[in-house]
Amino acid sequence: MSLTEDTNLTEAFVRARLAEFIDVHTETNLVQAGAVKGIGVSGSKVSVELRLSYPAKRFGELLAEQVREHLLLSREITAAVVDVSWVVHAHKVQKDLTPLAGIKNIIAIASGKGGVGKSTTAANLALALASEGARVGVLDADIYGPSQVLMLGITTRAESKDGGYTLAPKVNYGLEMMSIGLMAGDDTPMVLRGPMVTKALMEMLLQTQWGTNFATPGIEGSGGLDYLVIDLPPGTGDIQLTLCQRVPVSGALIVTTPQDLALLDAKKALKMFEKVDVPVLGIVENMATHICTNCGHEEAIFGAGGGAKMAGEYHVPLLGQLPLAMRIRAAADSGAPTVVSDPDSELAERYRMIARKTAARLGQSARNKAIAFPKIVIQNT
Repeated sequence: MSLTEDTNLTEAFVRARLAEFIDVHTETNLVQAGAVKGIGVSGSKVSVELRLSYPAKRFGELLAEQVREHLLLSREITAAVVDVSWVVHAHKVQKDLTPLAGIKNIIAIASGKGGVGKSTTAANLALALASEGARVGVLDADIYGPSQVLMLGITTRAESKDGGYTLAPKVNYGLEMMSIGLMAGDDTPMVLRGPMVTKALMEMLLQTQWGTNFATPGIEGSGGLDYLVIDLPPGTGDIQLTLCQRVPVSGALIVTTPQDLALLDAKKALKMFEKVDVPVLGIVENMATHICTNCGHEEAIFGAGGGAKMAGEYHVPLLGQLPLAMRIRAAADSGAPTVVSDPDSELAERYRMIARKTAARLGQSARNKAIAFPKIVIQNT
């Protein structure tokens, strides 16, 4: 506790003021979220150190100003300095599994039904996380219908630098990416039975040198990913089952439209993750409204409130709503998704908000200590 002769301002007072500030991403106050790492008091002047559990390279400066203004509302405080930093930890995964080496967190993007814009959403969310400073990779797990190669503007095939034992991920827009589409032509169908499909998924996941492009030259072990975003195929089949049983997933995100048919299948995907103890971080309602390209009129052509109703029913947050807009489709088809082609747009900010909320939701879950401490075995000799 810091006291001076001419003021009653204390660290406890400042902490109480910070407990009044709600972070829109965690939906809790800064103290409860564990974001307050230091408080300094000198007379009527204060300094605050905040450390967020989610990447906030772009957002951090705005948050610092908001918190500073909040503190200055108290007449006891005449000056305030707020410093914001962030760190991404590895979080708990399914029972008996531990995070993969070089990958702190795996986030699965799922939908029960095709055609809801899941892959477009996955690409933009991955780019949004990267724009906030995270080290991000994308694994296109849709073996039969890969689309991330086109969306992320990758024009070359996959390569191996060690004779085929491992694969080097392709990089564009600051993302690492791997897809079966990097190994076959655009018009080559993947005619594979179930076991071969799951084998292809595991090979891409385990044989790709994830994080090597983020390594600092000369420093061994400095690479790695904060997040690997896995774009799942629609449904609850072989790929999803393999993912849940064999891949250490930190959390899942469900993409749906407001339409009753899409919601029906989205609920099945959500229940699938619940059964295997993979936390559902939230729901994204895509195509929530249609924006007319001529007049700008916005209308809920697929119905309204479906995503919010589902979120309430299953006690998970509705992380955001996205419109059915020609600009989003055109940007994805051109190989430059909205977050990179129009980064200052309102649409790009929607994706960044959803990405920060997703990471913040994950940041509030239990951390995985297995990668931080060696396993110690005591034997009698």
